[in-house]
Amino acid sequence: MRLIVNGQQAFGKSVLEGLLNRSEEVVGVYCAPDKPGARPDPLKETALEHGLPVLQPASYRGEEVSEQMASLEPDLCVMAYVTLFVPQQALDIPTHGTIQYHPSLLPRHRGPSSINWPIIWGETETGLTIFWPDDGLDEGPILLQKTVAIGDDDTLGSLYFNHLYPMGVAAMLEGVDLVRDGSAPRIEQDHGQATYEGWCRRDLVRINWHMPQQTVWNLIRGANPQPGAWSTFEGEPVSIYDAVKVPEPLSVQPGQVTAVDDDSVTVATADRQLRLLKVRPSGSGKIGAGEWAAAAGIRKGVRLT
Repeated sequence: MRLIVNGQQAFGKSVLEGLLNRSEEVVGVYCAPDKPGARPDPLKETALEHGLPVLQPASYRGEEVSEQMASLEPDLCVMAYVTLFVPQQALDIPTHGTIQYHPSLLPRHRGPSSINWPIIWGETETGLTIFWPDDGLDEGPILLQKTVAIGDDDTLGSLYFNHLYPMGVAAMLEGVDLVRDGSAPRIEQDHGQATYEGWCRRDLVRINWHMPQQTVWNLIRGANPQPGAWSTFEGEPVSIYDAVKVPEPLSVQPGQVTAVDDDSVTVATADRQLRLLKVRPSGSGKIGAGEWAAAAGIRKGVRLT
């Protein structure tokens, strides 16, 4: 089959490399426009290294883009981490249409931060979906799905890089095989079970120490490494990354620092405690919590708010 790869960054690169390693016929690569001052897109660099045509339209809505895509005579478009909206007109140009990767078990967690929110909400399972996109947001029929357990120690980073990333690349290649074999299903999503969440932004991940330990723990994990759950000390924000749960409860105010040592700062929640290990104070890079405590004057009895 004649394939188009549409994507960006490391995931798009890995999908392209997976296809090329199988000697698939890739006739064109679409990726996001270059941003001034940004690092070169790994997908674009890899495509150029292999002498593939690279196209970077700012929008897919125009007739010129559709005509150019049609001139490649594609059989299938493989969308691997696409942030620009691609209308149905462009999706239908390849003979067999377009398939896309989404890191959730659709119809659950439609939207752009579908890895963060299941962790933040304490879910124990998520997964990935390869689906047939349409003009709706993550609403198209399902081709295949893979399930992933969310461990209590998983973060956004570990869940993606250890599981959803490598499994997603393999699933995209599996989807291509199913389309080639003529056995790719189109299973309609149960839209009544759908959820949608927007971007997991910094203003949504401020820590409320009056919540139970597990709730705070989930928020920290789900925002690590981006956008970073945060609190304040004496009006100065501090983002919190690595932490561990401390089972013992204490009769102190939530947010109160209960212990400080060279490596950590322990803080009370509504019912138990969390030992903070890695933080990022305002204007700084990530440092050990003990180092932050020494510099900021954190001591037992003060409160984070």
